[in-house]
Amino acid sequence: MSNNKIVRMPATQQIPGIMSELQKAADTLEEIGWGVSVFGSARIKPDSPYYALSEAVGARLAKAGLTVIAGGGPGIMEAANKGAFEAGGKSVGLNIKLPQETTNNQYQTHSLSFDYFYSRKATFFMHSAAYIALPGGFGTLDELFEVLTLVQTRKIPSAPIILVGCTFWAGLIDWIKAKLLTNKLIGPLDLDLLTITDDPDVVMQHIVAFRNDFPELQDYAPALPE
Repeated sequence: MSNNKIVRMPATQQIPGIMSELQKAADTLEEIGWGVSVFGSARIKPDSPYYALSEAVGARLAKAGLTVIAGGGPGIMEAANKGAFEAGGKSVGLNIKLPQETTNNQYQTHSLSFDYFYSRKATFFMHSAAYIALPGGFGTLDELFEVLTLVQTRKIPSAPIILVGCTFWAGLIDWIKAKLLTNKLIGPLDLDLLTITDDPDVVMQHIVAFRNDFPELQDYAPALPE
Protein backbone atom coordinates (compact mmCIF):
# COMPACT_ATOMS: atom_id res chain seq x y z
CA MET A 1 0.00 0.00 0.00
CA SER A 2 1.28 3.46 -0.89
CA ASN A 3 2.33 5.77 1.94
CA ASN A 4 1.65 8.85 -0.16
CA LYS A 5 -0.61 11.15 1.79
CA ILE A 6 -3.72 12.30 -0.06
CA VAL A 7 -4.52 15.94 0.55
CA ARG A 8 -8.21 16.69 0.08
CA MET A 9 -9.57 20.18 -0.34
CA PRO A 10 -12.85 20.94 1.39
CA ALA A 11 -15.95 20.67 -0.79
CA THR A 12 -16.50 24.43 -0.64
CA GLN A 13 -13.25 24.86 -2.58
CA GLN A 14 -13.86 21.94 -4.96
CA ILE A 15 -17.37 22.86 -6.09
CA PRO A 16 -16.38 26.04 -8.01
CA GLY A 17 -13.76 24.04 -9.93
CA ILE A 18 -16.27 21.32 -10.79
CA MET A 19 -18.79 23.92 -11.96
CA SER A 20 -16.13 25.64 -14.05
CA GLU A 21 -15.18 22.36 -15.74
CA LEU A 22 -18.82 21.59 -16.54
CA GLN A 23 -19.40 25.04 -17.98
CA LYS A 24 -16.28 24.84 -20.15
CA ALA A 25 -17.35 21.40 -21.39
CA ALA A 26 -20.83 22.65 -22.26
CA ASP A 27 -19.41 25.65 -24.13
CA THR A 28 -16.70 23.69 -25.97
CA LEU A 29 -18.98 20.85 -27.03
CA GLU A 30 -22.05 22.93 -27.88
CA GLU A 31 -21.43 22.45 -31.60
CA ILE A 32 -21.21 18.65 -31.53
CA GLY A 33 -24.76 17.94 -30.35
CA TRP A 34 -25.19 14.25 -29.53
CA GLY A 35 -22.33 11.80 -29.75
CA VAL A 36 -21.47 8.23 -28.79
CA SER A 37 -19.30 7.51 -25.76
CA VAL A 38 -16.72 4.73 -25.97
CA PHE A 39 -15.40 3.35 -22.66
CA GLY A 40 -12.46 0.99 -22.15
CA SER A 41 -9.08 0.43 -20.59
CA ALA A 42 -6.02 2.64 -20.98
CA ARG A 43 -3.90 -0.50 -20.56
CA ILE A 44 -4.93 -2.21 -23.80
CA LYS A 45 -1.95 -2.27 -26.18
CA PRO A 46 -2.11 -1.30 -29.88
CA ASP A 47 -1.47 -4.90 -30.92
CA SER A 48 -4.57 -6.13 -29.07
CA PRO A 49 -7.59 -7.23 -31.12
CA TYR A 50 -9.68 -5.06 -28.80
CA TYR A 51 -7.67 -1.99 -29.88
CA ALA A 52 -8.44 -2.87 -33.49
CA LEU A 53 -12.13 -3.32 -32.66
CA SER A 54 -12.28 0.04 -30.92
CA GLU A 55 -10.54 1.76 -33.83
CA ALA A 56 -12.95 0.15 -36.30
CA VAL A 57 -15.95 1.22 -34.25
CA GLY A 58 -14.62 4.77 -34.00
CA ALA A 59 -14.18 4.97 -37.76
CA ARG A 60 -17.64 3.55 -38.44
CA LEU A 61 -19.27 6.01 -36.07
CA ALA A 62 -17.49 8.95 -37.70
CA LYS A 63 -18.48 7.81 -41.20
CA ALA A 64 -22.09 7.67 -40.01
CA GLY A 65 -21.83 11.32 -38.95
CA LEU A 66 -21.65 10.59 -35.22
CA THR A 67 -19.18 12.24 -32.87
CA VAL A 68 -16.96 9.87 -30.88
CA ILE A 69 -16.47 10.77 -27.21
CA ALA A 70 -13.70 8.94 -25.35
CA GLY A 71 -11.53 9.47 -22.31
CA GLY A 72 -8.60 10.97 -24.21
CA GLY A 73 -6.00 8.57 -22.85
CA PRO A 74 -4.17 5.60 -24.40
CA GLY A 75 -5.50 2.10 -25.04
CA ILE A 76 -9.15 1.69 -25.99
CA MET A 77 -9.71 5.43 -25.69
CA GLU A 78 -6.90 6.22 -28.12
CA ALA A 79 -8.16 3.61 -30.57
CA ALA A 80 -11.68 5.03 -30.64
CA ASN A 81 -10.37 8.58 -31.06
CA LYS A 82 -7.93 7.44 -33.74
CA GLY A 83 -10.61 5.68 -35.76
CA ALA A 84 -12.86 8.73 -35.72
CA PHE A 85 -10.04 11.23 -36.30
CA GLU A 86 -8.53 9.39 -39.27
CA ALA A 87 -11.99 8.93 -40.78
CA GLY A 88 -12.40 12.71 -40.78
CA GLY A 89 -15.00 12.84 -38.01
CA LYS A 90 -15.34 14.69 -34.75
CA SER A 91 -13.25 13.06 -32.03
CA VAL A 92 -13.67 14.30 -28.46
CA GLY A 93 -11.19 13.53 -25.69
CA LEU A 94 -12.21 14.06 -22.06
CA ASN A 95 -8.75 14.01 -20.55
CA ILE A 96 -7.87 13.51 -16.89
CA LYS A 97 -4.34 13.14 -15.54
CA LEU A 98 -3.74 9.95 -13.58
CA PRO A 99 -0.53 8.25 -12.41
CA GLN A 100 -0.88 5.62 -15.16
CA GLU A 101 -2.14 8.09 -17.78
CA THR A 102 0.30 10.98 -17.97
CA THR A 103 -0.27 11.90 -21.63
CA ASN A 104 -3.30 12.45 -23.83
CA ASN A 105 -3.65 10.77 -27.19
CA GLN A 106 -3.10 12.85 -30.32
CA TYR A 107 -6.33 11.97 -32.15
CA GLN A 108 -8.66 14.64 -30.79
CA THR A 109 -10.52 17.37 -32.65
CA HIS A 110 -12.04 18.60 -29.37
CA SER A 111 -9.96 18.27 -26.23
CA LEU A 112 -10.98 19.00 -22.65
CA SER A 113 -8.94 18.60 -19.45
CA PHE A 114 -10.48 17.70 -16.12
CA ASP A 115 -9.25 17.64 -12.54
CA TYR A 116 -12.43 16.01 -11.27
CA PHE A 117 -14.01 12.69 -12.20
CA TYR A 118 -17.42 14.17 -11.29
CA SER A 119 -17.44 16.75 -14.06
CA ARG A 120 -15.67 14.47 -16.55
CA LYS A 121 -18.21 11.68 -16.17
CA ALA A 122 -21.14 14.09 -16.25
CA THR A 123 -19.81 15.39 -19.59
CA PHE A 124 -20.06 11.90 -21.09
CA PHE A 125 -23.72 11.73 -20.07
CA MET A 126 -24.41 15.31 -21.14
CA HIS A 127 -23.57 14.63 -24.78
CA SER A 128 -24.14 10.92 -25.45
CA ALA A 129 -27.02 9.25 -27.25
CA ALA A 130 -25.39 5.81 -27.09
CA TYR A 131 -22.69 4.07 -25.06
CA ILE A 132 -20.15 1.42 -26.05
CA ALA A 133 -17.99 -0.42 -23.52
CA LEU A 134 -14.97 -2.47 -24.51
CA PRO A 135 -12.79 -4.40 -22.05
CA GLY A 136 -11.64 -2.33 -19.13
CA GLY A 137 -11.06 -2.24 -15.40
CA PHE A 138 -12.69 -0.46 -12.48
CA GLY A 139 -13.08 2.83 -14.37
CA THR A 140 -14.85 1.17 -17.29
CA LEU A 141 -17.12 -0.78 -14.93
CA ASP A 142 -17.89 2.42 -13.04
CA GLU A 143 -18.91 4.18 -16.26
CA LEU A 144 -20.90 1.19 -17.51
CA PHE A 145 -22.89 0.69 -14.31
CA GLU A 146 -23.60 4.38 -13.94
CA VAL A 147 -25.01 4.46 -17.48
CA LEU A 148 -27.15 1.41 -16.69
CA THR A 149 -28.38 3.03 -13.47
CA LEU A 150 -29.22 6.34 -15.14
CA VAL A 151 -31.14 4.68 -17.98
CA GLN A 152 -32.86 2.21 -15.65
CA THR A 153 -34.02 5.04 -13.35
CA ARG A 154 -34.87 7.30 -16.30
CA LYS A 155 -32.49 10.02 -15.20
CA ILE A 156 -31.21 10.15 -18.79
CA PRO A 157 -33.10 9.25 -22.00
CA SER A 158 -33.13 5.67 -23.20
CA ALA A 159 -29.98 4.85 -25.14
CA PRO A 160 -28.23 1.85 -26.69
CA ILE A 161 -25.68 0.37 -24.27
CA ILE A 162 -23.42 -2.03 -26.16
CA LEU A 163 -20.74 -4.32 -24.75
CA VAL A 164 -18.08 -5.20 -27.31
CA GLY A 165 -16.19 -8.39 -26.50
CA CYS A 166 -18.44 -11.40 -25.92
CA THR A 167 -15.80 -13.55 -24.24
CA PHE A 168 -14.63 -10.74 -21.96
CA TRP A 169 -18.11 -9.76 -20.76
CA ALA A 170 -19.60 -13.25 -20.51
CA GLY A 171 -18.60 -13.82 -16.88
CA LEU A 172 -20.08 -10.52 -15.76
CA ILE A 173 -23.37 -11.25 -17.50
CA ASP A 174 -23.48 -14.73 -15.94
CA TRP A 175 -22.91 -13.18 -12.49
CA ILE A 176 -25.63 -10.57 -13.04
CA LYS A 177 -28.08 -13.29 -14.01
CA ALA A 178 -27.09 -15.62 -11.15
CA LYS A 179 -26.86 -13.04 -8.37
CA LEU A 180 -28.85 -9.94 -9.29
CA LEU A 181 -31.65 -11.37 -11.41
CA THR A 182 -32.14 -14.58 -9.40
CA ASN A 183 -32.33 -12.60 -6.15
CA LYS A 184 -34.70 -10.07 -7.73
CA LEU A 185 -32.24 -7.23 -7.22
CA ILE A 186 -32.91 -6.08 -10.78
CA GLY A 187 -36.05 -6.40 -12.87
CA PRO A 188 -36.57 -9.13 -15.49
CA LEU A 189 -36.28 -6.59 -18.33
CA ASP A 190 -33.18 -4.80 -17.05
CA LEU A 191 -30.78 -7.07 -18.93
CA ASP A 192 -32.53 -5.99 -22.12
CA LEU A 193 -30.77 -2.65 -21.66
CA LEU A 194 -27.57 -4.35 -22.88
CA THR A 195 -26.47 -5.61 -26.28
CA ILE A 196 -23.37 -7.82 -26.45
CA THR A 197 -21.42 -8.36 -29.66
CA ASP A 198 -18.00 -8.71 -31.28
CA ASP A 199 -19.17 -7.28 -34.60
CA PRO A 200 -18.85 -3.56 -35.51
CA ASP A 201 -21.68 -4.11 -37.99
CA VAL A 202 -24.01 -5.08 -35.15
CA VAL A 203 -22.87 -2.04 -33.15
CA MET A 204 -23.74 0.28 -36.01
CA GLN A 205 -27.01 -1.46 -36.88
CA HIS A 206 -28.18 -1.11 -33.30
CA ILE A 207 -27.23 2.56 -32.99
CA VAL A 208 -28.55 3.60 -36.42
CA ALA A 209 -31.81 1.69 -35.87
CA PHE A 210 -32.28 3.40 -32.51
CA ARG A 211 -31.58 6.80 -34.07
CA ASN A 212 -34.11 6.12 -36.82
CA ASP A 213 -36.76 4.72 -34.47
CA PHE A 214 -36.51 7.56 -31.96
CA PRO A 215 -35.59 10.72 -33.89
CA GLU A 216 -37.26 12.88 -31.25
CA LEU A 217 -34.51 11.98 -28.76
CA GLN A 218 -31.97 13.63 -31.04
CA ASP A 219 -33.88 16.90 -30.89
CA TYR A 220 -33.22 17.35 -27.18
CA ALA A 221 -30.44 19.71 -26.24
CA PRO A 222 -27.55 17.98 -24.46
CA ALA A 223 -28.29 17.98 -20.73
CA LEU A 224 -26.98 16.66 -17.43
CA PRO A 225 -28.69 13.71 -15.72
CA GLU A 226 -31.68 14.85 -13.70
